[in-house]
Amino acid sequence: MQSRWSDADAAECIAHYREAGADLALRVYSSRLIGREPDLVLHGGGNTSVKSKMRDLFGEEIAVLHVKGSGWNLDTIEPPGLPALRLAELERLRGLDELDDESMLRELRRALIDPGAPNPSVETLLHAFLRHRFVDHSHADAILALTNQPDGKKRIHELFGDRVAWAPYVMPGFPLAKQVAEIVEGSPGADAIVLERHGLVTFADEAQRSYERHVEIVDAAERTIAIEIEGRRLLDARPVVSMREVGEIAPLVRGALAVPTQDPDLPYRRWILEHRDSTEISHFTAADAAPMLAESPPITPDHVIRTKGPYLYLDKPAYSELDTFAAQLAAGVECYRQAYRSYFERNVEARGISRSMLDPTPRIVLLPGLGLFAAGETRKEARIAADIAEHNIKTKIWASMIGHYAGLPESDMFDMEYWSLEQAKLGRRNPDPLEGQVALITGGAGAIGEGIAKTVLAAGGAVMLTDIDPERLSAVAARLASDRCETVEADVSNAVEVRAAFRQTALSFGGVDLVVANAGVAVAGRLEELELEEFQRAVDVNLSGAFLTIREALRQLRMQGTGGNIVLLSSKNVFAPGESFGAYSASKAGAHQLGRVAALEGAAFGVRVNMINADAVFGSEENPSGLWKEVGPARAAARGLREQELEAFYRDRNLLKARVTAEHVGNAVVFFATQLTPTTGAALPIDGGLPGAFPR
Repeated sequence: MQSRWSDADAAECIAHYREAGADLALRVYSSRLIGREPDLVLHGGGNTSVKSKMRDLFGEEIAVLHVKGSGWNLDTIEPPGLPALRLAELERLRGLDELDDESMLRELRRALIDPGAPNPSVETLLHAFLRHRFVDHSHADAILALTNQPDGKKRIHELFGDRVAWAPYVMPGFPLAKQVAEIVEGSPGADAIVLERHGLVTFADEAQRSYERHVEIVDAAERTIAIEIEGRRLLDARPVVSMREVGEIAPLVRGALAVPTQDPDLPYRRWILEHRDSTEISHFTAADAAPMLAESPPITPDHVIRTKGPYLYLDKPAYSELDTFAAQLAAGVECYRQAYRSYFERNVEARGISRSMLDPTPRIVLLPGLGLFAAGETRKEARIAADIAEHNIKTKIWASMIGHYAGLPESDMFDMEYWSLEQAKLGRRNPDPLEGQVALITGGAGAIGEGIAKTVLAAGGAVMLTDIDPERLSAVAARLASDRCETVEADVSNAVEVRAAFRQTALSFGGVDLVVANAGVAVAGRLEELELEEFQRAVDVNLSGAFLTIREALRQLRMQGTGGNIVLLSSKNVFAPGESFGAYSASKAGAHQLGRVAALEGAAFGVRVNMINADAVFGSEENPSGLWKEVGPARAAARGLREQELEAFYRDRNLLKARVTAEHVGNAVVFFATQLTPTTGAALPIDGGLPGAFPR
């Protein structure tokens, strides 16, 4: 690890945040340097501070502590993310013999200069009790690899001597803050302290010096590890080669992890999956020590709220027989849940306390030959869990190769997992209607496809857009601008490409819950004049494409085993065909009938199939409807209208005089996906009301 300090960048930061003052600006700058090193901190981990001066309401100069606030990440922190507290009030707390967590939080809030500021870090008092102006705390992987050992203290002393002090493990909060201050004050030669199984703290009166001490110490640890493991195979493992694709296996993993509910309409709570398969993961999952290391606690207790303690490791997976593999998975997940319940009951009883048990489902699944799957309620949470798991695996490999990995005892892990201050980091929120659901939308580059995607994303779902036009597809994804939206090029009339699109969806998100068969083409022409090739084009996309999409959706949803929804974009032409629209009307009517049959067949395994009959969706200026672009001129001419008058004509002919938008169609899709009513095999008109097209 190397210092990334730049005097020019530091000066630029001071100039940019001149209103905040040089001290706080430098604190922002060096905090970001630390936060941008994933080997130091991950996703809200670590904390930094600076002691400074400011004037109060009466113009009097007071000493303050700026410390990282809850909800901020070091890599993107801004001055408001380092709220100011009255330092004298914090220092006074050190004279207390005891201070419980609730009282500590109350005192921290009371010391804030701005009562509307974010909650200060739970380790604020650690920063306050140290006399140095700048304090940096990270969970550096290399430091944890050295310290998570039976002889961790000895290793640190041999490497760094008296310049790095050692603090035995104590949970964060008031006791740890007092312990660290006393140890540092009793170690006059120390400019850093290692917190057992909790990382590294450096301190100095200058931002650059504290930061560069941090980097220097971590670099020395990394070099030591590199020398010890040089030329050796990671964990002496020979990676397993799987004959199965990740996209084929992921839905089975996702189905096994789904949490049964008591709601008959939504019988499962689903997860988004994130897959990883680095060199370290490949060796880790193939090692003889893998089951033991997977079961061991995380490298620092903070990680338990994201990944739980143990990971689920599946030994000798039967990839060659998917039914057997699915049974192995189900048994493994149930065994994990039972073990978690026992862990919870054991620790609650030992403490004589009452707690509500958290969900016992594993968050990390390790599969030899395939890597790891991380589960989260959202894609962001799944990615956070995967990042943390990757660093845990790398660090456990290092620790095992240079000695023997040793995590915290179970009781300490329980205290951290059920610590109210740690749980508060996750925040409390009401889930969005489609949170945890994944939608695959064909015809995703079109106006209706974009509108559906927009509403599904707004409802909290993840989206895979497929289309045959990669340029338009990319443009739609750019406008949607969501990390929950992916794209894949696919021709719905090609069975191989349809299956590949579903597997890509599983690779990206773990599986699929909502399939929207939206792809379609408009073919106009009187029957007596229509060429067979043109008629066949409509059939290939509108009918065969719907068949292939529905077929693969039913296969995937059956394999996943958690029910789901298929929504077919039918047309008002199914009930009210238009002259010179025979190919379109017939192919859409055939697809509509397929949807009804799919509703009959899918109900047995919890899949609902419904149709949406939309009409006159012209799209937006950014994404005008391809259908109307193709047939609009002829339809306008047939009615004696100018082309720009066509949309108004269709609006005025419906009962509600409504302009039908792609988002209206999306709202209907979301309605079906939320399963607010026990509905399948239905046709829902989105047309403003056309008596001739009333379903019957």
